[in-house]
Amino acid sequence: MNQRDKSRLKRFVPFLLLSAAAVLLVMYFGTVASALKAVLGIFSPLLIGCVLAYILNIIMRRIEKTYFPNSRKRAVIATRRPVCLILSLLTVILALALIMVIIVPEIGNIFRVLSDSFPVYAATVQQWLAEAEVKYPEAAELIRENIDLKNFDWKTISQTVIDFAMNGMGGALTSALTVISSFFGGIVNFAVGLIFAIYILLSKEKLAEQVGRLMKSYMKPESERRFRYFCATADKCFSSFIVGQCTEAVILGLLCALGMTILRIPYASTIGTLIGATALIPIVGAYLGAAIGALMIVVVDPMKALWFLIFLVILQQVEGNVIYPKVVGSSIGLPGMWVLAAVTVGGGLGGIGGMLLGVPMAATVYKLLENDVHRRLDGEISSENSEEIRSEDNAAPTSPDDNTSVQQETVENAGENGSSDNS
Repeated sequence: MNQRDKSRLKRFVPFLLLSAAAVLLVMYFGTVASALKAVLGIFSPLLIGCVLAYILNIIMRRIEKTYFPNSRKRAVIATRRPVCLILSLLTVILALALIMVIIVPEIGNIFRVLSDSFPVYAATVQQWLAEAEVKYPEAAELIRENIDLKNFDWKTISQTVIDFAMNGMGGALTSALTVISSFFGGIVNFAVGLIFAIYILLSKEKLAEQVGRLMKSYMKPESERRFRYFCATADKCFSSFIVGQCTEAVILGLLCALGMTILRIPYASTIGTLIGATALIPIVGAYLGAAIGALMIVVVDPMKALWFLIFLVILQQVEGNVIYPKVVGSSIGLPGMWVLAAVTVGGGLGGIGGMLLGVPMAATVYKLLENDVHRRLDGEISSENSEEIRSEDNAAPTSPDDNTSVQQETVENAGENGSSDNS
């Protein structure tokens, strides 16, 4: 085997390994999924810590820019990181406290209004059925003939209901214990993750230096450059999306509550809070909040529910064409069509979390592809220009007549010089 065949085989081996791994993944998908779930369960506190560190770092970087940025005093430099970290933690705690004080009671109010509305809906349905029975007596008689209530075995039915309730209570107790254990386990994981995030943020420069040394030791310079470029692009897309989406949700919730107050639509603060909370889910969230809000208002006044939907459609147009492109869209650089596709695919794969992660991930892929396409096209254009310049420089004389005329002029000049010398 010569050197050329060896190089070809060396290039073919990675594709062969990837194909084999893909076949094994398809064949043993259930086992692989269970193993990945177990591994994620073990490393979940560390993953939570990394996510918390990333979110807190977004706030901490902004605070560090305002905490005596030009000061050279040792006391300021030594206290900048701990003070900014504490301020970022306090900011998150205050935001969570604000959610618990304002948003959670409003969400409870939403469920209370909906539960109070069900009897009204039931009475409306009963009234509609009574009117339908008067208008269509033949249909009512047909239903009574096919469904004989007198022949029902009510004792058997009641015993079945009791047995189902007893079994359901046991299942409910087991589910309650599972939920309680999961809740306390989640609290422990969150606490461990928060401590891990604090350690990461206090020594992030040292960790970055260590990671850089590892990459230089085990990666080629070109691979290291590409990996750093990918991480920088992903960081920009994710941080811009988080900041922009939160800002856009607050603005949309405030505008909704203010507009409903001006139009004297009931539940202005409650529905405004709901719209702001659901707006964290791109595109789909606002329509979900609109459906719940209209269901709440229609019990009080159906006409105001119609006005609410008209107002929200107008607000959605303003939000989609003015607010979102300025606050979120321009920061992540992802067109609306791909945002919708990312939300749909992400929601199908991971629910609400998938919707939230799908947009910045799609924005990262879109940005990388866009930059690569521009680089390739610019390279082709520059190569075409260089070829044109090279062809112009190496071009021959325009025609043979020009060559003959130049030769004739040279001969004539030589003859004139010779005759002058002889004279």
